[in-house]
Amino acid sequence: LVHILSHSGLLLLRAGVQGLSYAYLTALVFLHISREGKRVSLPRALLTPVPSVPSPRRYMCSLSLFHYSEYLVTAINNPRSLSLDSFLLNHSFEYNLAALSSWVEFTLEKLLFPELKQITWLSTVGLLMVVFGDCLRKAAMLTAGSNFNHIVQNEKSDTHTLVTSGVYGWFRHPSYVGWFYWSIGTQVLLCNPICMVGYALVSWRFFRERVEEEEITLIHFFGEEYLEYKRKVPSGLPFIKGVKVEL
Repeated sequence: LVHILSHSGLLLLRAGVQGLSYAYLTALVFLHISREGKRVSLPRALLTPVPSVPSPRRYMCSLSLFHYSEYLVTAINNPRSLSLDSFLLNHSFEYNLAALSSWVEFTLEKLLFPELKQITWLSTVGLLMVVFGDCLRKAAMLTAGSNFNHIVQNEKSDTHTLVTSGVYGWFRHPSYVGWFYWSIGTQVLLCNPICMVGYALVSWRFFRERVEEEEITLIHFFGEEYLEYKRKVPSGLPFIKGVKVEL
């Protein structure tokens, strides 16, 4: 733990201004969040009944926890690959644009159609999707251990093994399933109808391509062992079967 914390600190110091943004993210997760003059911890902010905590606050807590835990689990599983990129904050231009779009939609709809942001049951469904998705993804990362990497590996290392136990016995790609439902859940939580549909379509297309790319590599790495696993276990993503293999 000391090694992880010290390594994290060095990375932040080396990153300059960018490092400060990551430091702020960390602080947002672990420090208290001020609400109406009171101090509310992150778990309490997430679990307090929906009317008590505004959905934007729940969204920010969920977003912060997701990205920080990406870094933390990577530090536990595969510290050699640890870097600021492990936060996934700079995942891609499209990812940042999607986040910005959701903030713009929420703000405009809050001003023009405030009643739309007061659908308690829908926000609760979104919170459940967010919690489920994030927990599933982190369970997948921890189960895979050092086999997990944020970047698809093109070369098999000596330590690479095919993981089929735990959540990998439910889905072939549990980390993608978790991220898929987490991303859509953030928009359900915010009651953003446009981004709900947009996130679902864009995420589905992204993971369809990502799964096919990854499975080509996995078949190359593990051959018949992976093909047998593929026949028995679904991808977990709706209407995504993975790469087609010609027999």
